[in-house]
Amino acid sequence: MAANAASYPISMVPVPASFVWSGGQRVQSSAGMAVTKANDKANQNQERAQARAEEMELIRQAQTGSRAAFDALVRRYEHQVLRLALHLTGSEHDAEDIYQEAFLKAFRYIGNFRFECSFYTWIYRIVTNLCLDQLRRRKTRREDHSVVLDHSGDEIDLLASVSDNRSFSNPAKELQRKLLGEKILAALSKLTPRERMVFELKHYQGLRLRVIGEMLNTTEETAKNTLFRATKKLRAQLAELR
Repeated sequence: MAANAASYPISMVPVPASFVWSGGQRVQSSAGMAVTKANDKANQNQERAQARAEEMELIRQAQTGSRAAFDALVRRYEHQVLRLALHLTGSEHDAEDIYQEAFLKAFRYIGNFRFECSFYTWIYRIVTNLCLDQLRRRKTRREDHSVVLDHSGDEIDLLASVSDNRSFSNPAKELQRKLLGEKILAALSKLTPRERMVFELKHYQGLRLRVIGEMLNTTEETAKNTLFRATKKLRAQLAELR
């Protein structure tokens, strides 16, 4: 990372008449509610389209060298980028480094953005590739390897994520969770870095396979097959823990 690089901490349809109860309360008809719902959806679509247009304009300005436009893009996605890097690496230090490097790369190569995807997908692709490189360099993970954080900060149970619908018949196993860390780490280490990345992006970040495929420069079908292999491996490795 360069020493002088910057640091980035529809038409309206007349609503059918409402029914009037003797008590004076007005209750909208089912047809009226349907129109209201359609209008709400149209407004949401319009807002999304407007936000998308604003983002595209910021990208165009950034491509001409506008630092203010790029800073606006950073502010839109900095928290998501940091959370993703923190989850995938399990290290605050590594996450901060990847956060910095991801936005520096985005700034350096913003001129190569071809508007074939959203900026969200593009920056996530950069982050996931940096995390893949980091995962290839080390094999460590957080202390309790059976519990990780999702994109909103909530805990997710790895064993539940790969469940084959068999119930836990022995409650004592829950008390032994932290003692299972080494075995679960060993199971995760059996995955290739790409298998591990697809599994985590799907189960912990809640991303669609199509988006994951775009991030990893592959197809949705390939991402689906990778997820299947990863889940199968984890089930086999963790079967003895059930």
